Amino acid sequence: MIISLFSGQGSQTPGMAKDIAEAFPKAAALYDMASDILGRDMKKICFDSPMEELSRTVNAQPAIMLTSLAAITAAMEKGFEFQGVAGHSLGEYAALVISGMVSPEDGFRLIKARAGAMETAAAENKGAMAAVMKISPEKIEEICADASNYVAPVNYNSPQQTVIAGTPEGVAEVSEKFAELKARVVTLNVAGAFHSRLMQSAADKFYEAAKNVEFKAPCVKYYSNVTGGELTDFGDMPALLAKHIVSPVRFVSELNAMQADGADTFVEFGPGKTLTGLVKKTLTGVTALNVENMAGLEKLEGDVING
Repeated sequence: MIISLFSGQGSQTPGMAKDIAEAFPKAAALYDMASDILGRDMKKICFDSPMEELSRTVNAQPAIMLTSLAAITAAMEKGFEFQGVAGHSLGEYAALVISGMVSPEDGFRLIKARAGAMETAAAENKGAMAAVMKISPEKIEEICADASNYVAPVNYNSPQQTVIAGTPEGVAEVSEKFAELKARVVTLNVAGAFHSRLMQSAADKFYEAAKNVEFKAPCVKYYSNVTGGELTDFGDMPALLAKHIVSPVRFVSELNAMQADGADTFVEFGPGKTLTGLVKKTLTGVTALNVENMAGLEKLEGDVING
């Protein structure tokens, strides 16, 4: 079984997927569609913006989603087929579109509402995030629970890496304890404490917008960050997606569930190779590769489509 994975926030780079957009008219058309819905020139933002501007939440989220959709659109033109989808955080929105759960237009409407709400919440509630390596998720949970300032594990990325989020004071407090245990702590350059309770105002605001979108059952298996496995109940997607904003990303559980279901090939669509690396750190006996440009597309064609 082949799984399509979609990159999350933080993976953005100026000029991402420009060669794919130039080579595939269907991919290029996505940028025009997104620009109309978002009310700004997404080709300019993706291809010509400096990193600082591109990294603003309100720009990064739709830009990464666009890159992911452009890459898989090109791959599907080449004959790529898959049986399941999953995204890391923001990546779930590209997965929604590609699975057929929402139209591309509604996908961009959702990400416009999400990015705007999260950027506002981040400005209102100062937060921080850090990646913690070389210590078990269980120990991280224990130390965060005992902290006097708010902090919590929010991204279970691999058995070796868990991301924490909370108030700047909370992240600093537990980072000292992790350092004492010889763990490696890397502060993330993000605008807020994503997937934590500090995003509750964003979740509430986003829910009101999501209620206006039509959701359908997906055409392929859809794996969820919130449940950590295949999602089978699509009865209230606006509530689930709002919960997603303030809930941990259970990516390790998702990967294990996918492999248990028979997945043996994982293709990451979008900028960077973060998810490809997490697959390799979490699972054995599987193939993992990424498509972010024409070179990646050619490798996919050789190794998977025609392999």
